[in-house]
Amino acid sequence: MHVKVNENCIGCGLCVNICPEVFVMTDAGVAAAKDDIPQVQGDLIREAADSCPVEAIEAEL
Repeated sequence: MHVKVNENCIGCGLCVNICPEVFVMTDAGVAAAKDDIPQVQGDLIREAADSCPVEAIEAEL
C-alpha cells in the first residue's frame, strides 16, 4: 500500500479528521501520510482521497 499527499495540499485537514491513523499535519501546515500505514485503513484512505478538495492524495491500495 502506497499513500502520498502531493504538493496540491492546501492544509484543510479533512484527511487527518477522516483517517488520523494514516495522515498527519506537518509543521508547514500541510498534510502528509505516515510511513507505517495499517493495512485495514483502505476504506478510510479512499474516503479521505475522495473528500480532498484539491485531489492531493495519491493512493495505491
